[in-house]
Amino acid sequence: MLARLVGADLVPQPALRLPHGIPCKLDIYGVSTKPAVSIATISRRSGANMKTISIFNNKGGVGKTTYMYHIAHMLSRRGHRVLMVDCDSQSNLTSYALSDTEIRASWREDGNSIYRAVEPVIRGVGDIRRRQPSPVANAQGPLFLIPGDLRLSEFEDLLGDTWNSARGGSEASLRAQSAIHRYIHYAADRVKADLVLIDLGPNLAALNRAVLASSDFFVTPVAPDLFSIQGTENLGNKLVMWRAQWDQCNSNWSGDGLSIPKGHPVFLGYVVQMHNIRTNSEEKMTVGWSIYGSELETAIKANIVDRLSPDQIAEWEEGNYKLGMIPNLHSLVPYSLDAKKPIFDCKSKDGLRGAHLSRAKASAEHFTEVVETIENVLTW
Repeated sequence: MLARLVGADLVPQPALRLPHGIPCKLDIYGVSTKPAVSIATISRRSGANMKTISIFNNKGGVGKTTYMYHIAHMLSRRGHRVLMVDCDSQSNLTSYALSDTEIRASWREDGNSIYRAVEPVIRGVGDIRRRQPSPVANAQGPLFLIPGDLRLSEFEDLLGDTWNSARGGSEASLRAQSAIHRYIHYAADRVKADLVLIDLGPNLAALNRAVLASSDFFVTPVAPDLFSIQGTENLGNKLVMWRAQWDQCNSNWSGDGLSIPKGHPVFLGYVVQMHNIRTNSEEKMTVGWSIYGSELETAIKANIVDRLSPDQIAEWEEGNYKLGMIPNLHSLVPYSLDAKKPIFDCKSKDGLRGAHLSRAKASAEHFTEVVETIENVLTW
């Protein structure tokens, strides 16, 4: 195990075992940092080794959109070119990142929302539209967004209706199943993205089956509660089924010129969110939260890690899949939403006063662990 400095405490963290002998530096605390690649080098290699990570849990209310928005901003200001994709039909990420004027423009017939990109496929009149992603305001680095759209839910019926024939190798059905996959790769190439982060809705329906299959990796945000623990069982069962079904799609497709998802995203781990802090406890949670928080690792190992094939599991020393802990940030989030900027960038001009100012500035440390892990993943 490595240790990472958080506040005044050294908190054990999972050590990353990099593949293919990639050199990994250690800082003075023994913290694994990304290999010696400068920000200038990262910018030059944009798009050369692009990775796609989905943020996915079938249980809602775990703060996944807030989490993704913040790590995307942190990664972009570290020099990575990041594309966010809002595939949750509730479109909370889009509301967070864009102004009302920009959102309305993305929904127009000539707009660049995810729905507009795949609309011809949904209507059965053509293939994906090639629309440019939107730059994100207030980002201190190269950050882009494919805006969400409530009408994306219309795609669910088509994906469900064509799934059996897609598994049999039907080109028309596979074009539907791969539409979002192909558009995301087109958009990532347009902005020369190093990393694509996909926000998925809290369900196990056909849309998530199609989009998750396109991802290289996925991270599961969880809350320390009974429902998150139970949800890991449902999630594990579906992941196993989806892998087998996508294997059928790939083995039965014999054509050329159509990129379809591989269907075996790698589980990186989970992030504990929305808990209340208690600094003098081992779990760093209040007693009420820690009752269930201590059960999460066991449930995730039994229901996800032990169920998936070895090629779908990241290899962490000591088998610790907890990537970080992000506490309940209480009343800071509304200020962030209103300002359309990360919590740690909010200032007095955004309405913060007194202790809120110091808490907002300090909030960046809650996301740092996961950001450093993702930076290592980008070297794989």
